[in-house]
Amino acid sequence: MSKLMSKTKLIVLGLAILFCSCNNEKSEIELPVKVFTEYVNPFIGTGGHGHTYPGPSRPYGMVQLSPDTRLEGWDACSGYHYSDDTVYGFSHTHLSGTGIGDYGDILLLPTTGDIQFSDEKRIISKFNKKTEKAEVGYYATDLLDYGVKAELTSTTRVGMHQYTFPATDKASIIVDLTHSLQMHENKKVYIKVISDTEIEGMKITKGWATNQAIYFYAKFSKPFTSELYVNNELRPNLKEWSKGKNLRAKLNFKTQANEKIQVKVALSPVSCEGAKMNMVVELPHFNFNQIVAESKVAWNQKLSKINTAGGTKDQQTIFYTAMYHSMLSPNTAMDVDGGYMGMDQKPHVSDEFTNHTIFSLWDTFRGLHPLLTIINPEKDNELIKTLLQKRKEGGILPKWELASNYTGTMLGYHSVAVIYDAYVKGISDYNAEEALQAMIEASVYDPSMLKVSGYNNAAGNVMEIGKKYVAELGYIPGDKTVASVAKALEFAYNDWCIAQMAKDLGKTDLYNQYIERSKYYQKYYDRETQFMRGIMSDKSWRTPFNPNNSSHWKTDYCEGNAWQWSWFVPHDIKGFQETMGGKDVFTERLETLFTTSSKQEGEHVPGDISGLIGQYVHGNEPSHHIIHLFNHSTKPWLTQYYADKVMKEMYFNNPNGLAGNEDCGQMSAWYVLNAIGFYPICPGKPEYSIGRPIFDTVEIKVAGGKTAKIIAKNNSPENKYIKSVSINGKKVEKMEISHQDLLDGSTIVFEMSKTNN
Repeated sequence: MSKLMSKTKLIVLGLAILFCSCNNEKSEIELPVKVFTEYVNPFIGTGGHGHTYPGPSRPYGMVQLSPDTRLEGWDACSGYHYSDDTVYGFSHTHLSGTGIGDYGDILLLPTTGDIQFSDEKRIISKFNKKTEKAEVGYYATDLLDYGVKAELTSTTRVGMHQYTFPATDKASIIVDLTHSLQMHENKKVYIKVISDTEIEGMKITKGWATNQAIYFYAKFSKPFTSELYVNNELRPNLKEWSKGKNLRAKLNFKTQANEKIQVKVALSPVSCEGAKMNMVVELPHFNFNQIVAESKVAWNQKLSKINTAGGTKDQQTIFYTAMYHSMLSPNTAMDVDGGYMGMDQKPHVSDEFTNHTIFSLWDTFRGLHPLLTIINPEKDNELIKTLLQKRKEGGILPKWELASNYTGTMLGYHSVAVIYDAYVKGISDYNAEEALQAMIEASVYDPSMLKVSGYNNAAGNVMEIGKKYVAELGYIPGDKTVASVAKALEFAYNDWCIAQMAKDLGKTDLYNQYIERSKYYQKYYDRETQFMRGIMSDKSWRTPFNPNNSSHWKTDYCEGNAWQWSWFVPHDIKGFQETMGGKDVFTERLETLFTTSSKQEGEHVPGDISGLIGQYVHGNEPSHHIIHLFNHSTKPWLTQYYADKVMKEMYFNNPNGLAGNEDCGQMSAWYVLNAIGFYPICPGKPEYSIGRPIFDTVEIKVAGGKTAKIIAKNNSPENKYIKSVSINGKKVEKMEISHQDLLDGSTIVFEMSKTNN
């Protein structure tokens, strides 16, 4: 706890250089250098299908305090959509950009007047879109139905509300434990009034995470009188534990005109006592403006890892908002005293690592974790230690972990990619032998390894069963399981990662076994159609075959079709070219991907197929490496052309600023890396494919106190092609730079041109 208190004091010392723009008040000294937080627009991605939220959160924070404007449907995954103008209240947990919804825990709503609870009509309010405001560490809106101004900020584990009321004898703040996003089932709810300024409670929800527990402790700046409601009925003698589906507290006040009431709500994954301790350490006062300012200090430090010059104001805003979104999750899931809830659903205490949750690894292994290896290797190492601990508690490495639950969602076993990409880059403060064993276990179909429910539930088994067929048959029959080709290709890449880890640790037999498995992708390539194609149990090709068929979860592919998935061989591009028939065929087919019709066919084409250029789909992750494959073709300048096109046409400084789901930072990490000028085609190889830098100068703070510099000479919107590249004055012959080049603090110079080279 003493370390945390010291960190808090350091943050407070940073206030002297802050500009608190939320209330138009200047601190004593303005920052003499770039204020990175001023370039963040939290509304980016809150419209369209971005599924982001605008409310405040600290970097990797436990609390994501944000308005809930929408409860059901695909575009309610974060609880907020920019097109809405009514709000249910402000809850403390949200997912950033996922394609499935959950959370929305511990909802507060300030009201005035008489309030009646019912199942037929929820308590809501219109809010003023013109005065709605979102900044780093701050959100505000005016609730038109009640005449209340709502302002929000947060620390890592505590959300802080500031409500400005009119003069009334009937002011109230509703604390709603009934509320959840996607109308998930409340298995258990508890609330208790401790004093006339304190309440505590908890809820266990069954949703995407089948056993999600959250505890809270709340402190109010003004005494209240309380009313407790179960199933919409006032219960004067409420028992502590309630089995009712609906549980709310209505806390009543008398207010003067423009009177502010502050509420602090601390969360814990373990206990109400843990939540209270979190508040004692992180937020012992009611100074709202100070917390806003401290949040800006914390975020400014994170965003300053990359300093850019040049480009337009919108490009700067898109870039730093992308960095902001890339550092919202995984979320802290540990109390200040080291307590956390394990994958075995038992409380644990640790001082060896910080527990995290929200591992959207099917998305984030591609760009977000490689970005962390550059700008925050300590955090990446911490996340890997978390993954390895979750394997100890739950029996297997997670692939989509949510609130200490295995969800069984998505394909592959991409924890192995995250681990090996870090390991090969020297990020290895964990037991490498243990990590390799965990990676091997992740590649095996053995439900008995699971100590808790998850992979062996109905949905999880559908995703995992392909491992069984790989081991028994050497391929996955398309008539035995859905998404057979997509699974097989991801397994092959994951097995390559395992092979490399085994090789580095001197395990020759294991290397030989897994490097052979990594070549299984070759079995699915059909030279006649020039696509990766499903294989049936009798080893015949899937017929009829339509590469445009994108029927959701009814084909051999996942959230896409044969056009996109035929390119997922990041680990063996040369071997894939030979399988296709050579580099010329590779180039021709790659060009065709971007120039063919964008038509999607079949039943229930998923909304994830968005941001199309031909059949390239930037709105979903399986396509994210494909543009950079041109660097391995006979026309490498097309990487620069299409990277430039995507950054210009699919990222904007407005709510509809993303081509698809943000997916816990991956969509944004793609932009950050490509705007700098490179991208990892294959995490696990310590190299980056050269693209098209959009800024004139970029400085990246890397490990060891060094700074890598990227300079784009003769740069302009028209000059999108690279004439030459040099590193520390030496000309680069290959279309890549190494991770070591960055760690060395090298100066990388791009000469830009209007014409391709």
